[in-house]
Amino acid sequence: MTSRSEVLRLLLRLIGPVFLILIIWKIEDKAALWGAVQGADWRLLGVAAPLILPMLHLKIVRWRGLLARRGYHYPLRRSYAAVLSSMYLGVVTPGRVGDVLRIQYVRHEIDTPYAEGLAVTIMDRFCDLYVLGAVAAVGAVHFAPVLPEDLVYATWLAVAIALLAPLLLLAKGPAEMFGVLLRRFAKRWHASFDELMGAMRALARSGLVMAIALTVAAFVVIYAHGWLISRAMGIELSYLDVAGLLSATSLLGLMPISISGVGVRELFLALVFPALGLLPAQGVAFGLLVFLFLIAAPAVVGFIAWQVAPPPFEVSDTTAGRNTR
Repeated sequence: MTSRSEVLRLLLRLIGPVFLILIIWKIEDKAALWGAVQGADWRLLGVAAPLILPMLHLKIVRWRGLLARRGYHYPLRRSYAAVLSSMYLGVVTPGRVGDVLRIQYVRHEIDTPYAEGLAVTIMDRFCDLYVLGAVAAVGAVHFAPVLPEDLVYATWLAVAIALLAPLLLLAKGPAEMFGVLLRRFAKRWHASFDELMGAMRALARSGLVMAIALTVAAFVVIYAHGWLISRAMGIELSYLDVAGLLSATSLLGLMPISISGVGVRELFLALVFPALGLLPAQGVAFGLLVFLFLIAAPAVVGFIAWQVAPPPFEVSDTTAGRNTR
């Protein structure tokens, strides 16, 4: 039976899609919106679509490399299955359920402790946060002369949260305080928390240089994809414009009021595009195409990966003897 808290979380996640419906309803010239989508050069979009493949590969190599830094060597083929399936689950479910699925793969197949798998997954996400925060900060400076002050402030707030949240988790003071609370309720939880923090801090000290480099490379590809989408729509945006816009929408999309940033992304772009001399309808259309090619398309690839290599929910007899720490 679904609990009240689960229902409330789901309803909270639906705020973003409701935003999208309201945005489309409020646009006076709806023909401009659909015309911007239908009038896009789909041949150019077809050229851009394969760019999701190197982007996915870079993220898979990053996660696998972080695992290796902790002494757990996971085959590249299975890494594809784990990461792609988690992306699919992350799009079709509220919250970050997809990220937990990666832990399930390595826990069952190479006997990785849950705390270690969680530490790798969290640090993998932190890499995205820091690169997004850095690009969004550059974008906020770039757009400051033309954007309304409230949008600039919202962007800087998102950047501050992205940069400070990981530091609060990794800092000894706040982490130890939380550990003391866990000790009072359950020694087992406290022990797992100590293992988690130890693994995360070890990765922060020595495992993030290559991970950050791979993250930067992945986002270079993502923003190139976004730039090609704008060109296909006939929108004159520079690469820096696209990078600033998409990094800001990615950070704002992390707010727990949407699934995959739906609605939040389009609302932000509808507000920003008029400041750039463009129509709100073009901003919404651009956001929808970004969702289609940069989020929905990888989810489709993940769905295929799920069917080809389903997640391991049972411990197999071959787990013993696999390469572990």
